[in-house]
Amino acid sequence: MSRARHARTGTEPITALSALRLRLLLSVIFTPLFVAGAVVFGVWWGRAEPGDAVGPDALRVITLICAVAAVLALIDLVVVVRRRRRAARRPAERDR
Repeated sequence: MSRARHARTGTEPITALSALRLRLLLSVIFTPLFVAGAVVFGVWWGRAEPGDAVGPDALRVITLICAVAAVLALIDLVVVVRRRRRAARRPAERDR
């Protein structure tokens, strides 16, 4: 079974694989958490006033961080699902 997606340079381990199951699990857990965080902090940011203990500027930064993290987790989820589907199809294509 050859996994020659890229040419070997000789310095990497032969059996090195990406931890797709772990990445899938983490993406499935953290995508909704970051989306929920962005929504909660966004609503809080909308209601915040300059005299509050946590000001609107800090809430804006936290909201944007959560939104960016949600987008990155979603992109990773799409990439992992695509790679797992491609890997599952590969043995069936070889049998033909």
